Amino acid sequence: MARTPSNMVPLGTIAPEFFLKDTNSNNTYSFADLKGSKGTLVIFMCNHCPFVLHVINEIVMIANDYRVQGLGIIAISSNDVEKYPQDSPEMMAEFALQHKIDFPYLYDETQETAKAYDAACTPDFYLFDNQNRLFYRGQLDDSRPGNGIPLSGTDLRNAIDALIYNRTLSEIQKPSIGCNIKWK
Repeated sequence: MARTPSNMVPLGTIAPEFFLKDTNSNNTYSFADLKGSKGTLVIFMCNHCPFVLHVINEIVMIANDYRVQGLGIIAISSNDVEKYPQDSPEMMAEFALQHKIDFPYLYDETQETAKAYDAACTPDFYLFDNQNRLFYRGQLDDSRPGNGIPLSGTDLRNAIDALIYNRTLSEIQKPSIGCNIKWK
């Protein structure tokens, strides 16, 4: 299992637009369609990554906790499904059902969206404000598969709280660590 860090895109970067198919609904959505009134969390993830499997329940809890407060939640899988068929759109829909993901889980077949966001790993978190400017990019928390640190979501939750409640957030942010995106 590779330990690939996030690329730390400059804060203030405008969210790239996309038009991707949601594997949960079969509808095609843009960033503008899914953005929240307070901000938007974009998560690059996939079905098979041990780092994603380690945190998926916390991701779902964060979505359930913050959607009602005006946060848009978007998950995107950009992996090459030829080499990793377990990340196919059909398997994404099954994964979403199994893990009770009821926010959009979009398939980036061309990988252009991952490239536009400069995504590097799964999971990779991008939190944008209500003006679509990057507010936080980094880790969920310090927990990793096998490191014995309990999963808490602390870093991401603190960033979301700062965004929603208009607090300042340190520009020193720890990158996420995960499996590399499986490029074509």
